[in-house]
Amino acid sequence: MFRRGYGGVELLLVLCGLDLSLPCPRHCICYTSPSTVSCQAHNFHAVPEGIPAQSERVFLQNNKIQRLLRGHFSPTTTMLWLYSNNISYIQPSTFHGFDRLEELDLGDNRHLKAIASDTFMGLGRLHALHLYHCGLISLPPGIFSGLHNLQYLYLQDNQLEFLEDDLFIDLLNLSHLFLHGNRLWSLRQNTFRGLGVLDRLLLHQNRIQWVDRQAFHDLRRLTTLYLFNNSLTELSGASLTLLPALEYLRLNDNPWECDCKALSLWDWLRRFRGSTSSLMCVSPPELAGKDLKTLKKEELPSCLSGEGHARGTPGRETEHGESLNHLNRHRNHHNHHQRPYLPHGDQYSLPSPSPLPRPPRSRKNCTRQGRKAKGELNEVQVLREGGKKDYTPDGEKYDLSVTGRRKHKCNPRTSVGPPSGVQRANNKAGSHLANYIFCFSSALLLSLISAIPR
Repeated sequence: MFRRGYGGVELLLVLCGLDLSLPCPRHCICYTSPSTVSCQAHNFHAVPEGIPAQSERVFLQNNKIQRLLRGHFSPTTTMLWLYSNNISYIQPSTFHGFDRLEELDLGDNRHLKAIASDTFMGLGRLHALHLYHCGLISLPPGIFSGLHNLQYLYLQDNQLEFLEDDLFIDLLNLSHLFLHGNRLWSLRQNTFRGLGVLDRLLLHQNRIQWVDRQAFHDLRRLTTLYLFNNSLTELSGASLTLLPALEYLRLNDNPWECDCKALSLWDWLRRFRGSTSSLMCVSPPELAGKDLKTLKKEELPSCLSGEGHARGTPGRETEHGESLNHLNRHRNHHNHHQRPYLPHGDQYSLPSPSPLPRPPRSRKNCTRQGRKAKGELNEVQVLREGGKKDYTPDGEKYDLSVTGRRKHKCNPRTSVGPPSGVQRANNKAGSHLANYIFCFSSALLLSLISAIPR
C-alpha cells in the first residue's frame, strides 16, 4: 500500500485515479471509478487479505497463488484475473453468488487439472471464461450450465481427449470457442449442439481422426473453422454443407487420403466461395504431394471402382457413396434371383463383378452393333471380361441360358431352328401324303381281286 508523504508522487497518483484513503492490500494498488485492486506480479502464494469488499475489478495475475476458497473475493466483483498462477484447487463455492461477474480469467494454471461441475454455477452475467493451459484432462457434464450470456470460452492448450455430448448446450450466446492444442480425437453428433450463434471454432493442433457427418448441425452462423494439423484422413462434404455462413476454412497439415472417400469433400471445395487452405494428399502414391483442391475429378480414384468403395467405412460414406450403396443393394437383390441352378446340390453363382464397374472404352452393346453400350456392363460383357468360359466346381461348363433375363439385359445370340409354325405345317403335309398312298394301294388291290375269274 502506498504511504503518504511523497509530495509530488502522491499528487500524481491521486490525479491518476488512486484513492489513498481506501484500505488496500499490502504491495497492491487500488483505484476508484471503477473500484479496482491491482496485485499482479508480487509472488503472492495466497490471495492477499484486505481486498476491499466493494471492489469491482481484481487483478492477481502472475503470482504463485495455489488455492481459491470461498470468501476470498466479494460478490460485487465484475472482472477477476487470476491467470499465470499455481492454482491447483478451486473450492466449488468460491464464486457462488457472483451474479455480477462478467470476466473470469483462470488461464495458465497448469496444475489445476480438474474443476467441479458446479464451480461456475450462477454466473449468469459471465461473458468471458478463460481456462486455457490449465492441464485439464476432462470437463464434467454441466460445468457450463446456466452460462447463457457467455460469449468467449477459452479451452485451448489443455489435455482434453473427449467432450461430453451437450457440454455447451446452455451457451446460447457463445460466439468464440477455442479448443486448439488439446488431444481431441473425434467430434460427435451432439458435441456442439446448442451453439446457434457461434462465429469462430478453433480445433487445430488436436488429434482428430473422425468427424461425425452431423457434428456441425447447429452451427448455422459459423464463419471460421480451423481443423489444420490434426489426423484427418477424410471429411465428408455433407458435414460442411451444414455451415452456410462459413468464410474461412483451414484443413492443411492432415494426412488426406485422396481416394473414393475424398470425392464429396472435393466436390464441396469446388463449390465453396470462401477462403480455404491447401489439402495435400498422402495417398494413393500417384497423388501424394498434390493438393486435393487442384485435382480434376478424373484424377481421383473413381467411386465406381470396387477397390475404392470397399475401403469405405460403414456409416461414414459420402452422399455419392451412399447412393452407390443403395444401387448395389438393389442390384444384389436382383442378382440373387438370377443365379443358375446346378445339379448335385451345388449352388454356384456367377463371379460377382465389382460394384458398378466402369464401362470400358471400346465395349459394344451386344444388341446394338456399332454403338457404345449405355450404363453399366451386362452379365455377358462381365463374363467376357473375366474370360470366355466359366466353370462349375465339378469342371462342367454351365449354360447361361438357364439364367433368367433381366430388363435391359441381353443374352448371347444363339442359332435358332425354323419357326414352330413352319414345322407344324410340314408335319401336316407328310400325313396327307401317307393317307393318299394308302387309299391308292387299297383301290388297286380291290380292282385286281375283282379281275380274277371265278
